Amino acid sequence: MSAEAVGTHMPAVVTLDDLAAMNAADLNGHRYETSPEGVLSVMPPPDSEHAMIASRLLAWLVVAGWPPEQVLQAAGVRIPGASGVGGRIPDLSVWRKPPARAVWSPADELTLVVEIVSPGSEAIDSVTKVREYASAGIPQYWVVDRDSAQTVTLHRLGPHAAYEEHARMPLAWLLQTTPAEHLD
Repeated sequence: MSAEAVGTHMPAVVTLDDLAAMNAADLNGHRYETSPEGVLSVMPPPDSEHAMIASRLLAWLVVAGWPPEQVLQAAGVRIPGASGVGGRIPDLSVWRKPPARAVWSPADELTLVVEIVSPGSEAIDSVTKVREYASAGIPQYWVVDRDSAQTVTLHRLGPHAAYEEHARMPLAWLLQTTPAEHLD
């Protein structure tokens, strides 16, 4: 699609309903997200390494006792902000209780979101989403880098509604621990 076509057909303000329609219509697996300020992000489709990391983390959590209906891949989350409401789709999310059936669930029942860095998403995952997820009050945010160790950075919400780096370790090390060692 040309820039002219996008400019002609893109709504002036992209709503969460618009995002849901864009995600449903994309035949190539892109993820469409927006910040609370209305900045649209188009994430590339996950590759096989990305999928393997997500699967390993999901299996680790479920085997340790988290109910499968509380550990979700690619579930939409409403991200409130001062300028409006955005929608993010974390690679993995862990919920206190199963979320209600919805395209965009409120962030207040989340205990953890995980983003696996893809080429092109580094700045959004390590800067923008750190701010947004902390502002939404999500207790923990983990970022998995795609370096040779698949380094996981564990952020915890601090007393000033900002994340503090709690730990950093290779994914293989994390998977040798129990989720209870890291999640409240």
